[in-house]
Amino acid sequence: MTLTPNPARRSEKSQQAILAAALALCAERGYARVTIEAIAARAGVSKKTIYRWWPSKGALLLEAVDNAVIRTKPFPDTGDLAADLQTQMNAVVRLLAYPPLGPAYAGILTELQYDDELARTVQDNFIAPRLETATIRLRSAQAQGVLPADADLPMAIELLYGPLYYRHTLRRTPHDPERIAQLVAHVLRALGG
Repeated sequence: MTLTPNPARRSEKSQQAILAAALALCAERGYARVTIEAIAARAGVSKKTIYRWWPSKGALLLEAVDNAVIRTKPFPDTGDLAADLQTQMNAVVRLLAYPPLGPAYAGILTELQYDDELARTVQDNFIAPRLETATIRLRSAQAQGVLPADADLPMAIELLYGPLYYRHTLRRTPHDPERIAQLVAHVLRALGG
């Protein structure tokens, strides 16, 4: 069973109202204090409508975060790997460290510790596609000779993005662009690039 709601049964207007209400409430109250009842009231729909489309608050908010992230620019490939990584990583920080997405994503990361279905959905539908995009960019750098052919790309991605998640999860001040530039330079040196 997946947490993906049946799009054939949705009203686009109601769906967008629900997703917007969920993000707004997370920004105002924090994830833990947001209820399906409050989302339904803010969106002007019934709880039944929400539960027909999403099995849980986590699934609903994951879709809201995913939709917002999908509308951002794709991973850049300008030929300058360091600049492209910095651009993309700064965009991740802006999207996920600040309202409205930051509080929702932090709550999802907490909830997936107790909800195996949500954890699988986050991995399969949110993380995996982004890992693939980053891997494609790093493979391009390998093909250009910027990174060694034997560079461990999955490890590189963990080294690059792990510090962003660390700060986000522990609610520490996010990295600023200067610190991200230092992080990228450090990882690229370690990879031999």
